[in-house]
Amino acid sequence: MRLTALALCFTLLAGCATPDRDARLQPGSSREADVVALYGAPGRVWPDADGGRTLEYTTQPMGRHAWMVRLSADGRLVSVVDGLSPAGRARVVPGMTPEQVSRLLGRERSRVFFRNSGEDVWDWTIEPDQTGYGMRFNVHFKDGVVVRTTQSMVFPSLLPGMDD
Repeated sequence: MRLTALALCFTLLAGCATPDRDARLQPGSSREADVVALYGAPGRVWPDADGGRTLEYTTQPMGRHAWMVRLSADGRLVSVVDGLSPAGRARVVPGMTPEQVSRLLGRERSRVFFRNSGEDVWDWTIEPDQTGYGMRFNVHFKDGVVVRTTQSMVFPSLLPGMDD
């Protein structure tokens, strides 16, 4: 019970200020130092072809967002995108490499290799659908490239004491 209450507190606090809605961050004028001062060091930094950088702030394994903070070559804020939004997930297509997927969606929640199918499946926690059950977005890789994506529903535990 205490773990559930603590998780709820962290979820509520995390919902208060997110990079995409933070009025303190303004595209064109905010700088990398402003982002880091507000949100800490990013989980990963991705170099961009135009000399800019993308800072990754993922909330996995239990969160539902992967904030990709795009900076210009001179370090100014260009945009903030949630890689795990429906539009972000739709950008994952067959033939992409694991690195390309990570650049879009951020660090995954887990990876599982299925020997019989030869698939390596990565998953991310995403927003629940209309049923209210938890959801996972799954990317299936085979021979080092995406072959398909799926979604799976996460059902609550039916065993007593397992929800604590």
